Amino acid sequence: MGIIVAIEGADGVGKNTAANGLREALNAAGRRAEVIGFPRYGETVAGVTIGRYMAGDMSVPVTPHAAATLYALDRFEWRGAILDAVAANDVVIFDRYVASNMAYQGARVPPEESRALMEWILALETGQFALPRPALSIYLDTPWDLAKAMILQKAERSYTAKSYDEYEADVALQQRVRGNYEAIVAADLLGPWQIIRASEDGAMRPRDAIVGEIIAHIGAIR
Repeated sequence: MGIIVAIEGADGVGKNTAANGLREALNAAGRRAEVIGFPRYGETVAGVTIGRYMAGDMSVPVTPHAAATLYALDRFEWRGAILDAVAANDVVIFDRYVASNMAYQGARVPPEESRALMEWILALETGQFALPRPALSIYLDTPWDLAKAMILQKAERSYTAKSYDEYEADVALQQRVRGNYEAIVAADLLGPWQIIRASEDGAMRPRDAIVGEIIAHIGAIR
């Protein structure tokens, strides 16, 4: 039975790069590891709908609670695959997980409502939907100006041809997302958490340096 490590952070901080680098490093060390990314664009009913929403292709408004339910349902539809991966691997690495839903949807409501919505999402995903909690969550932190430049270097996404999707284009939202992640980490919601700086002196840190820090934290919990 493996452990779950969630790689979290706002857009453009290198979550996918870190997740796949971690998998490669663990495999090279003889440990079975698998990466699961969310949302599952094109693979779940919720994932298809989320893709349309993020591309700005919805004909009706999507409230924060409705969006939160979609993201949670995407994981619920994939729950069997998650449990199979945990049973087959030493480490299952998530490229975004429950905390991402909490941070982003909590950024779409007034500040005084944010904590209540984040706790509602936490209860929905880990309670009603019975999704397993991570043994460790990593928050990759980097300034928005640098993250914005990194978004433009992403490969074309399956759900949009735009340079920035609906969330990436909203600078104020991105700043609130960072604040929510900091609140989640401070309160150890879904805990435990570790913060890793993804950038240094105005540039992204080498992937292997970030992966090395994550592996050290994993070693501390095994």
